[in-house]
This record gives sequence, C-alpha cells and structure tokens, in this order.
Amino acid sequence: MRATAKLNRIIVAAALVLILALVNWSIWAKERHLAEGEVVYLELAPVDPRSLMQGDYMALNFDIGNRIQDALYDRRLESGEMDAVDGHVVVRLDAQRVAHFERLESVESALEADEMRLRYRVRNGRVRFATDAFFFQEGHAERYEPARYGQFRVNEGGEPLLVSLHDAELELLGEMER
Repeated sequence: MRATAKLNRIIVAAALVLILALVNWSIWAKERHLAEGEVVYLELAPVDPRSLMQGDYMALNFDIGNRIQDALYDRRLESGEMDAVDGHVVVRLDAQRVAHFERLESVESALEADEMRLRYRVRNGRVRFATDAFFFQEGHAERYEPARYGQFRVNEGGEPLLVSLHDAELELLGEMER
C-alpha cells in the first residue's frame, strides 16, 4: 500500500511540474512575441453600437476582416465550396505600418518588402484576429471611445497579438500612470 501511495505522489508531482513548465513556456512565448513581433496597425470597423462598450471591455471588429469576408464570399461563389476556413491574408503596410488588404493566400508565396502575412480565423461566420474584445479597467471606457486602430505584434508565423488601441492619428489611448 505504501509503495502505491508513494508512486501516486510521484505521478502527481511530475504532472504538476509538467503543467507548470507548459504554462511558463506559454507565458515566455507570448512575452517573446510581444517583444520581438513586428508592429502593424489594423483599422477598426464599426460594430453594433449597443455592444461597443459593455462593462469592462470594448467589442472589436476590424475593417480588414470585412474585406476578408467579402473575398471569402467571392471565392465561395466561384468554387461552390461553402466551408469557412482559417487562413492567411497578405496585407500591404503603408509608411505608418497601417495594414491594407491585398489578397487572400492559400499557399505561402514570396512577399514584397512592404507586405506582411497575417493569420485569421473564421468563427461563427466572422473573421477574427487574435481577439474580438479589448478589456480595460472598470470606469475607464471614455479613454477608449476615440479608438480607430488596434496595434498588433505579429510573429514570423503571421500570428497577431493585440497590444493596444490608438486614435485616428495613431496616438496611444489609455496609457495609465504608474
């Protein structure tokens, strides 16, 4: 009986160490992504005004997501396939690093110097980039009302992570005093 209890403790301890290692690796990977990813701005698109500000978060929709949906719809009409799939979009970056839709990409091709590949996901019929909400401290909604752009950090795989919201002049919104 003692050997079984000791073995169970060893298994639990090993599982705990493995879980902690995986969580810490995930945190390290996200921190690296934020530190080393390329900066790109995606223009916000209107969302249902009733859900723009809901408590402690802002519902997000991106203009480029609407363009991707249009391109996916056109592709479905041409091919007859109605399945929505995740994929990559190629965007052209202007001088301020604002992304503009260029084309959908099904196979990785060479990119021009001012182009970038972004991964998107289709969920419930809508195109998503990393998130569809921006959370903020309770009572600070007014700081984010002028938001017109989301700043992302994009890694070499095209995975975007939302970093911050910016106004029409790309000025950072909601910077808090420390």
